[in-house]
Formats: sequence, C-alpha cells, structure tokens
Amino acid sequence: MKKVVILSGLIVLVISSVTSCIKQPEVQVPANEVARKVQFILYTDKDFSDDNNIITFKLSIQKINNQVPRGPGLEPPTEILWDSSLASMKIKDIPHLAGKLVIEKTVTAKESSLLKVGFYYSIENVGNSQHFDAFNAGETFKILDFNFQ
Repeated sequence: MKKVVILSGLIVLVISSVTSCIKQPEVQVPANEVARKVQFILYTDKDFSDDNNIITFKLSIQKINNQVPRGPGLEPPTEILWDSSLASMKIKDIPHLAGKLVIEKTVTAKESSLLKVGFYYSIENVGNSQHFDAFNAGETFKILDFNFQ
C-alpha cells in the first residue's frame, strides 16, 4: 500500500514537472501592424421602463478593404476582424449612463487601415439596425459611445 502511494506521488510529480516546462509560443505581430484598441460604451438616457421587447446587441470591428464597391450605392467590402454578441435583454434593462456597459477589445491591424467599429442590434419582432463609426487610419485608440434611443 505504501509503495502505491509513493508511486502515485512520483507519477503526479513527473507529470507536473513535464507540463509546467511546456511554453506557449509568443504571438508575433507583423512589423507593419499595430495594436488598435476600441472601447465600446453602451447605455441609454431614455425611460424604457415599460418596454419588455427583447434586444440583442452585436459588437463588431471590421477592416474596410480598398476595393471598389460591387455596385452603385454600395459600401466597399469589409473583413471582420472581431465580433461578439451580448446576452439578449429586455429593452427596459439597457443600463443608464451611471451603469453603462464598457467593453474593450484590441485587434492588430495595419496602422494605415480604415476600420469600421460599432453595434448591430436586433429587436425581436420589430427589426434590425446598427450604429457604426470610422476608426481612422493612424489612430490606435477609439471610443465608440452609443446612447441607445
């Protein structure tokens, strides 16, 4: 019995030593790319206390490609660098300014790239909309302040 306990202890020690020495490779950022941080802020200053409709917000960071749009009146194509959906909530539960939601995300992109950052939102049984702003070339920090109306 004593040998089993000692042997088990040695096996755990060996496994712990081996796995602790494995290093994760460092992520290399290409020389022509920089870290670009977006701070998404979501709140409302309206009284929606009686609105029980369900709303879902999706945050997005997109790179605008330098290609010509595929038709008249269309926007240039984009590449999604990052997106994330917030948990669905009732419109009355969107926080006011004092309890605003603040989400920060950093992506790597060329400093010369034009980015499009913002919110898509969908209200159940009503429809979809969006709120976007440009993250201009040369900028490395952008605050996107969205007062939901």
